Amino acid sequence: MESALTKKEHDKAVITAAVRMFGPLSRVELHRLTHWRPSTISTLVRELLEEGRLREAGTSNNPLGRKQVLLRINESYGFILGMELDSEKVIAATMDLTPQILAMVSQPARLDGGVEGLLNQLRDCADHLIQQQKAAGQQLLGIAFADTGLVDTQNGVSISSSLTEFWQNVPLRQLFEDEFHVAFLLESNTRAKTVAERILGAGEMADDMAYIDYGVGIGAGIFTGGRLLRGSRDTAGELGHTQVAENGPSCKCGSFGCLEAVASGAAIAGRARQAIRDGASSKALALAGEADKVNGRTVLEAARLGDKLCTSLMEDAEDYLGLAIANLVNLFNPSVVVLGKRFELAGPALTDRIARIVKRQALPHATENLVFRIGKFGDDAAVLGAGLLVLERLFEIPALKPPEFLKLDAHNQGLPLELRRT
Repeated sequence: MESALTKKEHDKAVITAAVRMFGPLSRVELHRLTHWRPSTISTLVRELLEEGRLREAGTSNNPLGRKQVLLRINESYGFILGMELDSEKVIAATMDLTPQILAMVSQPARLDGGVEGLLNQLRDCADHLIQQQKAAGQQLLGIAFADTGLVDTQNGVSISSSLTEFWQNVPLRQLFEDEFHVAFLLESNTRAKTVAERILGAGEMADDMAYIDYGVGIGAGIFTGGRLLRGSRDTAGELGHTQVAENGPSCKCGSFGCLEAVASGAAIAGRARQAIRDGASSKALALAGEADKVNGRTVLEAARLGDKLCTSLMEDAEDYLGLAIANLVNLFNPSVVVLGKRFELAGPALTDRIARIVKRQALPHATENLVFRIGKFGDDAAVLGAGLLVLERLFEIPALKPPEFLKLDAHNQGLPLELRRT
């Protein structure tokens, strides 16, 4: 059980959270936000500078009066580690507190060694990057892991995976905290990508946003009212397992006609491979080299090149995707729908098709101002999102109720006029 912080440590946490959220800030601006005595602010800031948690970053540009020294979070105070296990590979990256990626490794996931073999690979990737940063004199502050399957975020357990049957009820938090002695967070990779796109990417901090993750499977990440939606059992956003095709093909979840079974990268790749074996001509064969190597990415690329077979397969898939996303729009009323960057491979014609279907099928009032964007991040999306989740934990206020000003967005009303962002 964590010990209670002293009042001074709590107040330091408020200062660092304020600087991270609204910075760069001067000591005077911190006083205006907190209403604490200037002497208290000066003492806390001095100690935070000595500890290396804050750094001075130039002076204010106010034309009148004395220029104030500005404070920023010291992004080099420590580092964090983000990891992802997806359908094909293991990705790990160390980041500073911006978060900016410092180093990254990507390896094909080793599935032939069972649970222990895959855990050893994950630990080896983590340890390699951690030791690299520690050799530069930095300290590890936290780890977050984005998993491809169902997760228990409260207990840090990977429940199951679409990747392999052996990855079940794996106590990742316990294993990583015992190994590396820092806080460990577990999240689904779709929700981690959603966090990255909202905060750093195409979501542009929209309070109500949906992210569509497309690959071997299909998932959705949802922000509503500025909060990431997880649900009571961490299964919110399983868009791929909504039924869209009556009497459709069986799905690995045990149901029939799921979106994933008819429209995922795995589904369209399977149909493309079968058509090629049956004699169909397709650019996908030239791209992959042989029929058995055709995958979802190959089909997307061939569709962008105008291949008739793959364009037809993608149009069918996007009809189903459009219907599913229209239902999501009716349910959650986002202002922005971010389509994962992989959609970009198919070209704008097919992604525009999804937007047209959604606007045709969803309520007109819900789509009147709805914006569609392609995601900014590719393979690094989930590890960036994982890093952002660690930062949110590091800078959260250890109290039942944070100060009111820390509940505000820097662009919102409520801040003193001189601190508002335009």
